Amino acid sequence: MREEHLLTIGKVTGVHGLKGNLKVWSFAESVDTFGPGRQIRLKSEQEEKGKVYTILTASARKKGVLISLKHVNTVELAEQLIGKEILISKDQLPEIEEDAWYWQDLYGLTVIDTRLGKLGTIERIFPTNANDMLVVVDKKAPNQDAKGESEMLIPMHEHFVESVDLAAKVVTTTLPDGYCS
Repeated sequence: MREEHLLTIGKVTGVHGLKGNLKVWSFAESVDTFGPGRQIRLKSEQEEKGKVYTILTASARKKGVLISLKHVNTVELAEQLIGKEILISKDQLPEIEEDAWYWQDLYGLTVIDTRLGKLGTIERIFPTNANDMLVVVDKKAPNQDAKGESEMLIPMHEHFVESVDLAAKVVTTTLPDGYCS
């Protein structure tokens, strides 16, 4: 599993039962991302590499996904994995539609508005019930916070995002008059 090709697809939030099943908050749209036989890496922020596991089973639940991993067969082993991020090699993921992107592909891209010019770079993305939200940070903005940066939220929706050019590392937006979020 090559480190530069890993994408974060979820986070372990708890255990289910006594046989080592894990509750996962999924960042993926489909439970198929957690398909049996896929190799994943689980790691915490403090760990440099983490550990590789093989998924045995995965099923959708109301609040995420329930997975079982090879060699994690007790509640004690499963509890040690709570809080860890789940990463997968990009080449194990299914092909995505033309107008869809993995979050990691968007991090660091420059956001340029057709009216306002350069807005900053995409630092984070988070889901909402309606749309994913791009967190665009401008380190040279006049309305800076204590860290010397300003933050803008932009919905990842066709009314706001005009195009994404991964090769040029640019996201083009058209924000309405008076938009400041």
